[in-house]
Amino acid sequence: MNKAKWISFRAFGMLATLWPAGMLSAQTPPNILLIMTDQQSGQAMGCAGADWLHTPAMDGLAERGVRFVNAYCTAPLSGPSRSALFTGAFPDKAGLIRNGTPLPDSLSQRTLGNLLSAAGYDCLYAGKWHVHEIAMPEDGRYGFRRIHGFKDEGLAEAVIAELHRKRRRPFFMVASFDNPHNICEFAREQNLPEGNLPPADSAAFPPLPENYLPNADDADVITMEKNHNYSAYPTVRYTPEQWRRYRWAYARLVEKIDAELAKITAALDDTGAWDNTIVIFTSDHGDGMGAHQWNQKSALYEEIVNVPLVVCAPGVQHGEREQLVSGGVDLFSSICDWALDLPEKGQGRSIRPALEDNAKGQDFVICETCFDEGTTRGWMLRTAHYKYVLYDKGPHREQLFNMDTDKLEQHNLAEEPSSLSILQQHRALLAAWMENLGVRRTRPAVPDVPSGF
Repeated sequence: MNKAKWISFRAFGMLATLWPAGMLSAQTPPNILLIMTDQQSGQAMGCAGADWLHTPAMDGLAERGVRFVNAYCTAPLSGPSRSALFTGAFPDKAGLIRNGTPLPDSLSQRTLGNLLSAAGYDCLYAGKWHVHEIAMPEDGRYGFRRIHGFKDEGLAEAVIAELHRKRRRPFFMVASFDNPHNICEFAREQNLPEGNLPPADSAAFPPLPENYLPNADDADVITMEKNHNYSAYPTVRYTPEQWRRYRWAYARLVEKIDAELAKITAALDDTGAWDNTIVIFTSDHGDGMGAHQWNQKSALYEEIVNVPLVVCAPGVQHGEREQLVSGGVDLFSSICDWALDLPEKGQGRSIRPALEDNAKGQDFVICETCFDEGTTRGWMLRTAHYKYVLYDKGPHREQLFNMDTDKLEQHNLAEEPSSLSILQQHRALLAAWMENLGVRRTRPAVPDVPSGF
């Protein structure tokens, strides 16, 4: 071990003595296992109240750890969301708001893999990368050693083999599954990349969601984007029965990954790795699941931007937390915080205090979007009690929902005079965030946030 890495481990030993009793050995850096799915809504787990699917492994993680119920993706599209998680940078500012955009040189050498490798970690990657290459390259340019390519089959087994391996260094390992992303191909009536599902049984189709019907005052760009991109939204003329079939398929795809997750958690049991490993379970973004008659991602509906986030750490009491979390940039900061208290924090905020002490979280989180293969940009600002959504153009481009009473987003308060003061508060927060971060304007001479009419 070189001198710089030895100093990092020594620094961790000093800092770890400040952690709660039983958390981790003062001289043992924590292993970190990040398990990801793709396109899984935070609502698509049994522990989140979804009685139309069966997720015992995910529910078991939630029972063992802490589930953050108000976790949001940084961007509701795979490439931008994943770039935020692995670089700590908001996508639009970094020029990464669309899929297929390579990391700029300024970020490609400071990914989590690069940073943790330099701090003495053995960094391992299995599965989907999509930043921008679909699979993790084998040349180690992002600091990871690839242990499994872009394929769900065999991914859990590759992770399990590493859990059983004797090692002299702590590991940071990513297990990144593709499903339930195959719902995209299912909607297009194509073969599923990870294997087709059994024949659909209409008797087993789940009911339509309560917010199945679109709002009369929903943003007009939603209809425009759906009509513009038939490849992404072949559901434009779906019947209610077809939407129920869609939800049936989505449930089966989530359950496929739950079965793989069960293999990994069993290996954690067998190896005793829970004692010195922080296990994180999350997804890059969600799916419409038929709410508001929407499939796929990009839109800022709650089903899409609210993601699963469960953290299991030694010595931390299990339960639910309501603190606001940005699942991308905040996870970057958190992993840096756990891994030898690295100074790199990115543009997020570590959830470690909230995890250990149930400390007060941040006042708001931001999610930004640019519709996949579309033209619409948008932003979501979530505060403790409200959710403000802004798109860059069109009628009803502002949305305001009371998250205490209207989690289904059926009553837009943005155009109600009685909500004007709350609306203006959220406008001001978003405008200040844009100014502080230097977010590019849609039209250079005109701010995107309305000032009132």
